[in-house]
Amino acid sequence: MNQTQAPSSLQQGHAHGDPHPHAPGHSHTHHAAPAAACTSCAADDGHDHDTLPPWPRIAAALVFALGAEAAHWLQWMWPGMALALVAIALSGLGVYRAGLKDLGRLRLGINALMTVAVTGAVLIGQWPEAAMVMALYVAAERIEHRAMDRARNAIRNLLQLAPATADMLQADGSVQRLPVAQVPLGATLRIAPGANVPLDGRVTQGSSAVNQAPITGESQLADKGPGDELYAGSVNQHGELLMRVTAAPADTLLARIVHAVEQAQASKAPAQRFVDRFAAIYTPIVFVLAVLLALAAPQFMGWSWQQAAYQALALLVIACPCALVISTPVTVVSALTAAARRGILIKGGNALEAARSLRAVALDKTGTLTTGSPALVQWQALAGFDGAQAAAIAWQLASRSEHPVSRAIAAGLPAVAHNGVSQLQALPGRGVQAELDGRRWQLGNLRLMREQGLADAALLATLEEHERQGRSVTLLADNAAVRAWFAVADPLRAHVPEAIAQLRALGVQPVVLSGDNPATVQAIALEAGISGADDARGGLLPEDKLAALAELQRRHGPTAMTGDGINDAPALAQADLGFAMGGAHSTAMAMETAGVVLMHDDLRRIPDTVRLAQRTHRVLWQNISLALGVKAVFFMLALLGLATMWLAVLADMGVSLLVVANGLRLRHALPAIPDKPTP
Repeated sequence: MNQTQAPSSLQQGHAHGDPHPHAPGHSHTHHAAPAAACTSCAADDGHDHDTLPPWPRIAAALVFALGAEAAHWLQWMWPGMALALVAIALSGLGVYRAGLKDLGRLRLGINALMTVAVTGAVLIGQWPEAAMVMALYVAAERIEHRAMDRARNAIRNLLQLAPATADMLQADGSVQRLPVAQVPLGATLRIAPGANVPLDGRVTQGSSAVNQAPITGESQLADKGPGDELYAGSVNQHGELLMRVTAAPADTLLARIVHAVEQAQASKAPAQRFVDRFAAIYTPIVFVLAVLLALAAPQFMGWSWQQAAYQALALLVIACPCALVISTPVTVVSALTAAARRGILIKGGNALEAARSLRAVALDKTGTLTTGSPALVQWQALAGFDGAQAAAIAWQLASRSEHPVSRAIAAGLPAVAHNGVSQLQALPGRGVQAELDGRRWQLGNLRLMREQGLADAALLATLEEHERQGRSVTLLADNAAVRAWFAVADPLRAHVPEAIAQLRALGVQPVVLSGDNPATVQAIALEAGISGADDARGGLLPEDKLAALAELQRRHGPTAMTGDGINDAPALAQADLGFAMGGAHSTAMAMETAGVVLMHDDLRRIPDTVRLAQRTHRVLWQNISLALGVKAVFFMLALLGLATMWLAVLADMGVSLLVVANGLRLRHALPAIPDKPTP
């Protein structure tokens, strides 16, 4: 991906019909791995690793270099020179081309340093040394790039989760296999047992268990039935499913994950920018020091000109900033990959660095702490009225209403046969009434009951208690009395208390900022484990959330905002770091504004992100310290006249592999989600 042209929106281009460059279903052979954040110093200097010689040539170059060393030991001058030239020709032509090009631009990168060092070694008669240095350097580059590709390919491999074709059901009942790019929205697809889901959609027929861990990070199988969502790339385990397509290939959750991570990889972390600036200054300084050593050592240290030139060339080899430059991108990309595989999209190094230093997290209520969908949480028949009869009557009335509260009541009660209901009438702002077996029944709010003269003191006390808990109560009554009440609420997500406890353990203060009424917010916050009027604020408009967020930043320091709606976007933008809840359900604006998108509605992924960021920071500075420490040691050896060129290359190769291996450990830094989160 070209950094200068990376789209700023997860959806950019889709509105114009542009195909997503990495949409599932397109040919995988032409996808280039995202490289903007994963390049070694050699690549930065114009030495594309695809132009490096293949392993057979490198192996032959090493054999010829060893032969040159043996000939030098046996004092066979001309055969040794010939073997050395063959070794350099086999391994170093690409380095020479890139090095001469860089020198012509006065750019002192690794290829320029290697070109000068090897040429200088040849000129002072160190033919075997020049051959060994070049062969070892190219071998190190090959090993290094292979290790780097392991980190880069993790995201590219996500594309292979979704099949390239789909089985589409035809009007006559037959099935036609088509490329996913040709499947229209609204089409019905058949998903056989054991098959991968090709596109996002909803189940229309059948039931099965689906493995969607690669997409959402959920460790357990998810049961799917009619109305449930399916994600491209998940695997149908058992029964056959029919699904209706709801997203084009470019808009599937899988495509959005890949696109978001590619954008993140193009963004450099603060530590990476520091290393780039440091290397840009460090390399020319060491080059100047090498020239000074070659010129001054014979005058002030009693060295021969040949010895001084050799140590200066060794210093140039030591100056290779390769291990230093790759120490940061491989670490950051490994962390981003680990997060993406667990359903956390971190949009680059800046967001990762911000997560490390968080001291407070502001949480929206609806859709963040709660599921965002009303549910029947409690009900009770009154005055000795039969509970089963009350439930049956309430279901009959609620199932015929489109109001969200009525739908929640109907979903929470056992279904019964539709018998005897007549004269159904909606009462706007109040509820619904109907005749059932010759008796009039009403299902509605307190206002309706007051109009009928059915609200007594005991009922009012019950309603007040539920209101303090943030519940909405619907009442079932006939002409004589209220016969039952049904409490509906937006329930707390199952794992919220655990997530809140983890945030506190990390020294991060959780706070609720919501537009819902204050009593409801206080009740939900208390259930989540957040107490105190200042830590649970309701009745906030978007501008009020901004003011509250600014106050939190002044009081605690770096503060994150978590939300999922358009009204959360301003606060997500102002926060030091924004978390968008539920990548499958969040608004596009919330996802665009946030620095981190949680693809699964599990708040435990926020403390996971903080821990990953802290661990990434430690690994970054371990790698930087290791790379600089080895440079310092060999710098002193060169000043003491004890350095050798081939040993410097071996040390640099070893350190490069060490920092890559240390960074790659982060790919497994996050645990799987231990159990199924609340939907």
